[in-house]
Amino acid sequence: MTIPLFDLTGKVAVVSGAAQGLGQATAVALAQCGADLALVDRNLAGAETVAGEIRALGRRTLVAGTNVSDPNEIADLFRQVDRQFGRVDFLGNIAGDGHLAQPEDLAIEDLHRVFQNLVIGRFAMCQQAGRRMLAQGAGSIMNIGSLASSTALGRGHIAYSMAMGAVIQMTRELSTEWSHRGVRVNCVTPAQVVNPSLAARMQDDPTLEGRFLKGIPAGRLGDPRDIMGLAVLLASDASAWITGAIIPLDGGNLAMNAGGTPGHQQHVVQTFRAESE
Repeated sequence: MTIPLFDLTGKVAVVSGAAQGLGQATAVALAQCGADLALVDRNLAGAETVAGEIRALGRRTLVAGTNVSDPNEIADLFRQVDRQFGRVDFLGNIAGDGHLAQPEDLAIEDLHRVFQNLVIGRFAMCQQAGRRMLAQGAGSIMNIGSLASSTALGRGHIAYSMAMGAVIQMTRELSTEWSHRGVRVNCVTPAQVVNPSLAARMQDDPTLEGRFLKGIPAGRLGDPRDIMGLAVLLASDASAWITGAIIPLDGGNLAMNAGGTPGHQQHVVQTFRAESE
């Protein structure tokens, strides 16, 4: 039974990247709380599988293979949403691809492509959803950024990090412009969440997971399901006064000093006590 404060019955959510990972987890969580879903992903077969799971809960679905870096395709997506649902209450702005290259080697055309995908495309999604939310006087947008939005990752992430930094500022500006008109805009910034791409990278480099874990005090990588409660919170009236927030989803990564050592607190306390006695 859904707690009334988190009840999304009658709400319509648009979620990009819905075939797997954070997008799939977000879509399923919203449906479990009553929302109907527009599921957006280039992987149509995967999105259809998620749609089947959601329809089994008694929810309505729309599946679209929209290229979320193309503003024209995005405009067409929202026209489909208008025809099928007639409203938009929540946007999970999740899909997007990066590109790895050392700064001195990064081709400018690749930088343009990353910005088109992660910045222009995300803005176009916000703009189309926002117009509809403003017209109805209410709505919520959850942009997905990254820890790379505000801290440097190295390892050839410069194009991705630059774009994700723009996503944070886009979130703050949209919130400032729209919140007094009923539309909330927030950004979730995950650390390393296991997905097929990351799993393949860790398989290629057996040392990678250990390096990641050194910076995560919680002691594990993220699971896509970790976003489910947060997505429901941001989609629901329970977060009515939360807007413009940059919310880490990172197992404590951002909070820990780069020279910190997770898991050694008890040892430090015992040593301090021994020296004090």
